[in-house]
Amino acid sequence: MQREHEISIRVRYKETDGQGRVHHANYFVWFEMGRVEMLRAAGYDYRKLEADGTLLVVHKISAQYVLPAFYDDLLTLKTRLIRITPARCEQEYELYRDNDLLAKGTSILACVTRTGRVRPMPEWLVIDED
Repeated sequence: MQREHEISIRVRYKETDGQGRVHHANYFVWFEMGRVEMLRAAGYDYRKLEADGTLLVVHKISAQYVLPAFYDDLLTLKTRLIRITPARCEQEYELYRDNDLLAKGTSILACVTRTGRVRPMPEWLVIDED
């Protein structure tokens, strides 16, 4: 599993609020997009993970807003895998428009079974430290 991944996001009109700025809830959706695409870039996907009976559920998530984003902005989301423990993983996110940091965040995902019981992370999610 890789430690860092980037995706581009074009702000859609429906993601803005009455003030013309991106509504704060969309940042968490974009963080999820970053996690999903990081997993996909490593050759895996959530659909297969869930079909195998493993769920990664949000235990904790936060965001710090620095500058607003607006309709039609082209953004870059950097997702970093910080740590994987036996039953959870931690990521951090940075969202940019050009070189301007717009927001940053963190999340902790717990690895659970379909019935909500904590389970070990799949071996393929472990990061090689080389």
